[in-house]
This record gives sequence, C-alpha cells and structure tokens, in this order.
Amino acid sequence: MERENMSFPNVFVLLGFSDHPWLEIHLFGVVLVMHILTLIGNSFIILITLIDHKLRTPMYFFLDNLSVLDLCVTTTIVPQLLSNLWGPKKTIAYWGCITQAYLFHWTGCTECALLAVMAFDRYVAICQPLQYTLIMCPQLCVQLAAAAWSSGLANSLLQATLTLQLQCCDHHTLDHFFCEVPVLIKLACEDTTANDLSLAIGAIPFVLVAPFFVLISYTYIVRAVLKLSSAEGRRKAFSTCSSHLVVIMMYYGPAIYMYLQPLANRTQAKFMSFFYCVITPLLNPLIYTLRNKDVKQALKKILQSQGRIKSLKV
Repeated sequence: MERENMSFPNVFVLLGFSDHPWLEIHLFGVVLVMHILTLIGNSFIILITLIDHKLRTPMYFFLDNLSVLDLCVTTTIVPQLLSNLWGPKKTIAYWGCITQAYLFHWTGCTECALLAVMAFDRYVAICQPLQYTLIMCPQLCVQLAAAAWSSGLANSLLQATLTLQLQCCDHHTLDHFFCEVPVLIKLACEDTTANDLSLAIGAIPFVLVAPFFVLISYTYIVRAVLKLSSAEGRRKAFSTCSSHLVVIMMYYGPAIYMYLQPLANRTQAKFMSFFYCVITPLLNPLIYTLRNKDVKQALKKILQSQGRIKSLKV
C-alpha cells in the first residue's frame, strides 16, 4: 500500500461494534445512562470530600485523584463512543484521535501507579497506625500523587509521540471504538518492532511493578491483621481495605489480560476495553460510597443540614 505524505490522516474510521449492528442501539442507551451516573458519582466523591473536613485524610485525597482519573477517562472516550453508536457516521478527527491516545495512555498508567500508592497508604494505616499521621503527611501525599501523575504523563508522551512518528498506510480504519496507542501502531506500513518493544518496556512499571508492589503491601497487611487478638479489630482492618481490593481486582485484571495476553479475537478485546472505559469508572464511586461508613455519615449530615435550612426558610 502507498504511504501518505504525512504520518497520519485527517480522519480515522472507528469500526467500534459495527460487526454487531443489532447491539449498537441497545448499547447507546446503556452507555448513556452509565455515563451520566459516572459523572454524578465521581463528582459526588470529589464534592463531599471538599465539604466534610473529616474526609480530608490521605485515603480520601487519593480517592479524589482516582475520581478525577475516572472523569478524565469517561469524558475522553464515552462521548465519541455515544456518537458512533447513535448514527451511521463512525469517524473521528485527527486531533480527537490523538487526544484520546495521549489522555487514555496517561490516565491508564497513572491509575496503575495511584492504586499502588493507595495500597501503601493502607499499609501504613494498618501496620504503622501510631506513626500514620507522621508518615502520611500532606507533603508526602502530594508528592506521591504528583509522582503517579507525572510518571503516567511521561510514559504517555513517549509512547504516543513515537507512534505518531510512524508512516501510516492508506488504511485509516481502526477496529476499535476509540484511539489507543497499540491500535494506532497497527496502521503503520513500516517495521514497528521498536514501537512494540518500547510499549512493552514502558508498561513494566505500571502493569508488573505496580501490581507486585500492591501484592507486597497486602501481604504485610494480612500478616499484621492476623496478629490482632480482637476479632472486631480484624474485621475493621479488613473492612478498610475491602473497597480498595475490589477496585484493584477490577482494574489490574482486565489491564493485565489485555496487554500481556495477545488476543486474536478483536471483539473480545473491545469488550475488555469497554469494561475498563465505561464500567469501571461507574463502579469505583459506588464501591467506595456503598461500603464506606464515613461517606455515608457525611452524606447524611449534608442531607440533614439541607433539611434544617429548608425548614428555617418555611
């Protein structure tokens, strides 16, 4: 195939779920509802931690960062997905595709690092409770969050920029519902061994090292909890970690499965990406709110105060 004069074209075609046309209209309604709930849920997490001073702790600081990441993912990917599901036009502009590639890679890597940071926070809280406030001081929390965001950004800039240097053939169709680096690499009509190697090496800190760090943290946590003599103490300790563990399994599971196991079935790969981009950002705030007494009490307090204000006005 002939090469383009520029690296990539002005418009890409996203096949999305067009191989299942009967599914698209049903997916549109489901995705729209989930998108709205995701925006509400994650915005609620950020808002309630800003309102209630009792929630201004390291755990909720990192949870705010997680909610911001989820909002970034859903606002970057889902509007274009809804547009493609609704009508026959399934194209995305060059700038939109590049924006998706950069932001998706950035948020994905950052979330891997952030979950490892949150595991460290839980380790200090349970294994070093008397020194928790001293160790997890505001300065360290900001530094850890900044490290997670900056490491994800650095990897995103490297991988996406290397991908955009490739010469694109006259085939501008992406067998996906959004633009991501591995899919864009497949459009190249030149040797992509260096890009594939760079992508694999760049994924090591986030897909291998970060989960390994989480595993080590929770190994020490389990050992510390099992040494507690009080059954109530053990229950409370495990309860503080349960939400984080559920989120970790939801995130690392699909991510490792997608990027470390080659998938011959593209439909299966798309649905795994759909789980990460649409379902996970919705479930994260639900998991942390429904299973968290502090958040429930803060919400109850806000509702009660609103009730008192309305009664005074009457």
